[in-house]
Order: sequence, then C-alpha cells, then structure tokens
Amino acid sequence: MSAPTLYIGSTMPYAGKNTLNIGIGLRLQQEGVNLAYMKPIGPIPYESKGQSGDEDAAYVQEILGLDAPLETVTPLVVTQDFKVKAFSGQSSDSARILEKIKAAKEKLSEGRDMLLMGGSGNMFSGRYCGLDAITLVRELNMKAVIIDRMEHEVKYDTLLVLKDFLGDNLAGVVLNAVPPPLMSEVENIVKPFLERNKVKVLGILPNDPLMGAIRTDVLAEGLGGRIITAQRTPERMVESFLIGTMQVENFMTYFRRSSKPAVIVGGDRADVQLVAIEGDCSCLILTGNLYPNDIILSRADALNVPIIMVRDDTYNVAKRMEKMLGRYKLRDAVKIRQAAQMVSNNLDFQAIRESLGI
Repeated sequence: MSAPTLYIGSTMPYAGKNTLNIGIGLRLQQEGVNLAYMKPIGPIPYESKGQSGDEDAAYVQEILGLDAPLETVTPLVVTQDFKVKAFSGQSSDSARILEKIKAAKEKLSEGRDMLLMGGSGNMFSGRYCGLDAITLVRELNMKAVIIDRMEHEVKYDTLLVLKDFLGDNLAGVVLNAVPPPLMSEVENIVKPFLERNKVKVLGILPNDPLMGAIRTDVLAEGLGGRIITAQRTPERMVESFLIGTMQVENFMTYFRRSSKPAVIVGGDRADVQLVAIEGDCSCLILTGNLYPNDIILSRADALNVPIIMVRDDTYNVAKRMEKMLGRYKLRDAVKIRQAAQMVSNNLDFQAIRESLGI
C-alpha cells in the first residue's frame, strides 16, 4: 500500500517550496516519521556520479539525509527538446510519464510512513503537456499544501480557485514572507476570510530578509567579478543594494535609511566608495572594472568590507543583483537552520499529520 503523500506546491515560482519541503521534512523526521522525498518534474537538469535528475531535488534530498537514485526521485527532467516536442504538437506522452511518476512514487514510499513531494513553478506549470500540479495531485490522490509568497497582498483569489480545483485534496495553505506591518491584517482579516471559504491556513511565515540574502563570495561569482579586499570574510550576507550614482550628499541620505546594503558604484567614485565603507556597507561593488585607489583599499581591508570588482556597467549589475536577490536559493547552512526553525515554529503540524493520517 502506498504511503500517504504530501505535495508542496505554490501560487508562483520562488515562493518558498524548498524552504517548506526542508522545514516540514526535518521537523517530521525529528518526530520519528520515516519519510521519503521526490520531485516528479524537474526543470533544472543536474548530473552527479553518473546519475541525472533535478538540482533542487538532489539538494533537498541531501539535506534530509536521503539517498534514493536521482532518476527515481525525479522521473521527468524537462529539457528543451521535451518542450519543443510538446509545443510543436508531437506527443509528449503524458499518460506514459504519469505512469512512470506513479511507479517512482510507489517505489520510494515502500516501507515509509509518508512521502514528501516537491512541486516546480506554480500549480498550473506543466499544463502545456498535461502534467500540471493540479492533475498530479488529483490523479495520484495526494494531499497538497500550497505556499503563497506575499507580494503587496495575499493571492486570495488564486487560493480560492485552487480550492475549487482540488477540493478535499487541499490540506491547506501557508502564507509566506508577510511583512511585520501587515501581519495583523493577515492574521485577523485574510486568514479568517480564507478559512470561512474552507481554505485552511496552516501557517503564516514572517518576512525574513536572510532568506533572500547572498554571501559576498557567491555574489561575486554570480556577477562574474572578483573580491579584492577582505577575502577572509565571505560569510558576510547581502540582503539589499543601493546604487551610488548620485551626488555624495544625496547618497548619504539614502544610505542612512538602509540596513547595511551592498553599494553598486562606478570604480571612479572614490567619494561615494569611502562613505559606504565607513558606514559599514555589506560590500562594495565597483563597476567598469576600475581599480580603487590605495586609500579605499586600505580602509576596506581595515574595516573588513569586501570590494567586488566587475566589468559590467552599473545599470546591468543592478539588474542582475535584483534578479539574484529575488531568486537566490536556499543553500547556506545558516539559511537552512533559520528556515527549519521558522517553519517548525509557525506551522500547524498536528493539522498536517491529521490530513495525512499519520
């Protein structure tokens, strides 16, 4: 008999599915639940030790201490060739793939108390080939938890529509990244509204800037740059950034309002560079591949402020920074601990267990 399965889906990409998978998985393992994990459809091809799978799935499985074959954990890795065939009307053979996913699910759940299943994209992703999350949840008779990352407001309409689609298969929803000023509104207005409409709110996760932060060494690699000062402090985390193209007096006004941002500035703006360093910015990103003067170098080393030199111009660096901060994945140990604790403290695990019958 197949173990009960909990599918983790979302209303949008990068909503926090990996955070939820890891947090729920670690908590239930601590409580003695013998679980397995799979991500049936993987959009990030990955190879390791002769095995092919999905990069995120491999990482989540590693954190949970599991070692199932990657081909079983992710039966379908979406390649460009697969998409071209689907879009051009050639058969993607969704029925065969669905059977393959079912077989992998049965194999992974053998001897387990439950199976944790991670989604990709949003709940409608994969509709083009008949393998969207709604179809999977219904066809495989799973319980689903949907995480919604708050951007301006909770996507309550989407959650209500998903309830209509999933019915009793929807175990509940998790509202993620709720800013402190809006927490009272979400708890006292939005949550009761959803629950009156039979959408169980399993937890509300507060916004935590650390979850979107990037280590300075990883940032340098992502920007194609190199760190030239304070190389021994790669653990410095970047949570936000500020562009230093304005006059120094105006820059100081904005800088004082920010909390240790990374500062992106031209390599020839020594005035802004010095203000940022003395103000303890998280790091200094110098554009145009221009080397700073000796005063800047010595002060940055003395105050342990990393300077990252990049070739691109300020505009393009800022665009890449924005993308990286919005989508950077859960990889650092400190983030994993923080995420696991946040999920453990804020989710209704009793309701999750009851929905699965474990």
